[in-house]
Amino acid sequence: MEINLIEEKINNIKEFSGVISIKKYGKVIYEKAYGFADIANERKNNINTRFGIASGAKLLTAISICKLVDEGLLKFDSVVKDYVELENISDNVTIKNLLTHTSGIPDYFDEEKLNDFSELWNERPMYLMREPKDFIPLMKVGKMMFNVGEKFHYNNGAFVILALIVEKVSGMKFVDFVKKNVFEILDMNQSGYFSIDMLPKNCAYGYEENKDGTLKTNIYSIPVVGGGDGGVFVTLEDISKLWNGLLNYRLLSKDTTDELLAMQVYVNYDVYYGYGIWIIKHDDGVYKYYITGSDPGVSFESAVYPKKGIEVTILGNREFSTYEIIKELEIYL
Repeated sequence: MEINLIEEKINNIKEFSGVISIKKYGKVIYEKAYGFADIANERKNNINTRFGIASGAKLLTAISICKLVDEGLLKFDSVVKDYVELENISDNVTIKNLLTHTSGIPDYFDEEKLNDFSELWNERPMYLMREPKDFIPLMKVGKMMFNVGEKFHYNNGAFVILALIVEKVSGMKFVDFVKKNVFEILDMNQSGYFSIDMLPKNCAYGYEENKDGTLKTNIYSIPVVGGGDGGVFVTLEDISKLWNGLLNYRLLSKDTTDELLAMQVYVNYDVYYGYGIWIIKHDDGVYKYYITGSDPGVSFESAVYPKKGIEVTILGNREFSTYEIIKELEIYL
């Protein structure tokens, strides 16, 4: 691995703000922080800074559902309407359809139709969005987009419903369920679904760009507290703990873990989707598993390359494409 070339490539990237980590067989071979966590107070990002990861948190929702399956409280072919009352979704939509974005249900934020997530909060204030149930009024708008199981269509609302199902079956708030069944088990002590108007220490503010090039925080552009479809805060170390815990069966049974990681649905080209996780397949098998997220002021990418023993995580607090960075780095991995 050409570490010098990798470092040169990263250092040439302008305006990236965040942290980057590259590990090989668990050993750190590159790790560095860039930019500011708080621009106004010139507080720099550091290796232990906590960042939001937007949709990267869908993996936590999938793990939560899988945990309930392991406990015999839920089945992947369970019908959604047995747990959540939404008249505008088909009777045969299953948990698996939600996990694999094949449900066809109406989405409160369809990324193929809307480019700016902040547009959602023009009429419904983001500070009201604190729990999965707060999204129900948005989920009741619209009709089925296509027949159940017909195709893959990325759906944020599906993972909001999955969080509601976790709450219904477990009797716990979704964020508390994740804390107990993932964070505490893996000692992910720095991670949490923090309220962005009450962030704990060493968190990075997310920054988005105004039309005149100045920067503002994303506090009015995303839900005040994350949930089933995204919004958790993590550190580099905690993401690494999550990968290790998942892949070494510390969270779920082997059978359920293998199902989560299986190529459940074809997306396009060499891309597949499991349960809350993206998969790239090459001729000789899985090239990488990855999770990714993007919100106003948030850009995140984390990947594991099983045949190479490599783990790469990029956490960003500006709208700079971490996807482009990781694609550049893959040339040298």
